Amino acid sequence: MRSVAVLAYPGMSVFETGIVTEVFGLPRPEFDVDWYELAVCAERPGAVPVVGGAALHTPYGLETLAAAATVIVPGVPDVTVGPSAELVAALRRAHRAGARIMSICSGAFALAGAGLLDGRRATTHWRYADLLARRHPQVVVQPDVLYLDDGDILTSAGSAAGLDLCVHVVRRDHGAAIANAVARRLVIPPHRDGGQAQFIEAPVAADPDDDRIAGSIAWALAHLPEPLTVARLAGQAHMSPRTYLRHFARATGTSPIRWLVDQRVRASLALLETTDAPVEEIAAAVGFDRAVTYRHHFGRAMRTSPSAYRRAFRTGPAARRSLAPVVGTRRGPEHTGAQAGT
Repeated sequence: MRSVAVLAYPGMSVFETGIVTEVFGLPRPEFDVDWYELAVCAERPGAVPVVGGAALHTPYGLETLAAAATVIVPGVPDVTVGPSAELVAALRRAHRAGARIMSICSGAFALAGAGLLDGRRATTHWRYADLLARRHPQVVVQPDVLYLDDGDILTSAGSAAGLDLCVHVVRRDHGAAIANAVARRLVIPPHRDGGQAQFIEAPVAADPDDDRIAGSIAWALAHLPEPLTVARLAGQAHMSPRTYLRHFARATGTSPIRWLVDQRVRASLALLETTDAPVEEIAAAVGFDRAVTYRHHFGRAMRTSPSAYRRAFRTGPAARRSLAPVVGTRRGPEHTGAQAGT
């Protein structure tokens, strides 16, 4: 899967292409693997005008794009206009040849226009999700995720989600250790679950209480192994539980319980990758009261099991057999009420 082709088109923002270039185009001699070979392609080779009055020059056309092992469409010039017949033919040819086809943001419209998303799950930027569903009713549009990996077809939401998807692909191709190293170079989190909700624009004014919500979030992240309730989080924000629920939803777009569950699942990934601790021990270490609860929420978020994730993304020999030196002993319940994540 070394050859990667990304489409450049007139009027594009170079940021999406820059994402692909940064992840797949820079040489990585420090990694003892065959790294990718990137080609920037255009329907008309030569000068491609981009946002800001500049031009991107490339000698590569659709023939190169169709022959690549991984094809990335970072957007389309106009979501209301279908892709050209030439681009459709190139995408179909690549797909028939077994290429991995990816889209970033509005690039999903090109894949849908080529018929590659028929009957499949796909996502795009939340602003365009309804339009994609209307224009292509045969596509199973999921507007509330960052990216979707459907095997040979991968789609992502906005630009930052495209970066998450690219790192996910590196993880899929080369394992967690190399993907984490790339993420560190980019100064981004090593893993953002594709099922995480997009940040939906909320038509509300800035809320001074958001600072208190942010403070409670930071505190919760430092105390994930402990029993955490809405009442306890609200106490950290100096709010009543009802007021806290309202402000938390407005600030984050989700509930405290759902947010805690997602954070605990995310915290468990590194433990699965770098230790051989039993799943039951990992569940307790990140705040789940039972392993069965952890497995349920992990499966919902990651579309796989903790054991399968560990087999796929183990970074090497496990560093430790016990998590005790890492997370300490989990304390018993300090508050009544439902514990988040159970």
